[in-house]
Amino acid sequence: MRLLLKILRLWRLGLASIALSAPTPALPQTLAGWELVWNDEFNGETLDLSKWEFEVNANGGGNRELQYYVTNNVRVHGGILTIEARKEHYVGTQGARDYTSSRIRTKRKGDWLLGRFDTRAKLPRGKGMWPAIWMLPSENRYGGWPHNGEIDIMELLGHEPQKVYGTLHFTDVRRRHASSGNHLVLSPGSFADDFHVFRLDWETNAMRWYVDDRLYHTVTNWQSGTNSSPAPFNQKFHLLLNLAVGGNWPGNPDSSSSFPQALVVDYVRVYRKSENR
Repeated sequence: MRLLLKILRLWRLGLASIALSAPTPALPQTLAGWELVWNDEFNGETLDLSKWEFEVNANGGGNRELQYYVTNNVRVHGGILTIEARKEHYVGTQGARDYTSSRIRTKRKGDWLLGRFDTRAKLPRGKGMWPAIWMLPSENRYGGWPHNGEIDIMELLGHEPQKVYGTLHFTDVRRRHASSGNHLVLSPGSFADDFHVFRLDWETNAMRWYVDDRLYHTVTNWQSGTNSSPAPFNQKFHLLLNLAVGGNWPGNPDSSSSFPQALVVDYVRVYRKSENR
């Protein structure tokens, strides 16, 4: 009955074909070897501010991005979170921008050291779109980025909607920015056509990236110039979801780009290994 109601809600949103082809899995309270410790199924009508907070700013994550992050571009309805990028002129306290979007995080509301992180999402397409599911440290333990580390569970460049990236950021032995990343190419189709589960398994000396349980990247015993391994990934991190517009990596939108575009999220679930209770 719960699944039928969700399909009916998705039908009203124009997403019925997605729901029929890829139904939401039942909440796996007893996923083999894992214990669910935090989740958001987005079953309400507004963003749950006991779990998330908005980041409102004009410069986003830097990188010459074009959007102004605001609170108006998030919708929660029918078990779905939508983060929308719009082409619109916006004037805020930090200046004016010609695009708006939203960025939300779990900092101080959901912070974890180790675990499994699953997000089921459908991604945007088009030049200049840059959705991300990622993690940052909740404390400034090692002196800022990149010394503190960054975990990118999923990134996509909208002009390549069939390819997602998973990347780990840290510092090398000379204390300069270093990273280890890989990508997965979906065939056939693109990540804008359907929902997929983007997963990170984080262990003490290993991180593994999956799409729909398909392993495509592993990092073990990273060498950090800040402190010995497993630093900087020996501290609590929080989750972020955002949809950037433009920037150094994806490039800016062009005449082929259409708006609005959206990062659409069905659920976010965090697990820890059962033996770590």
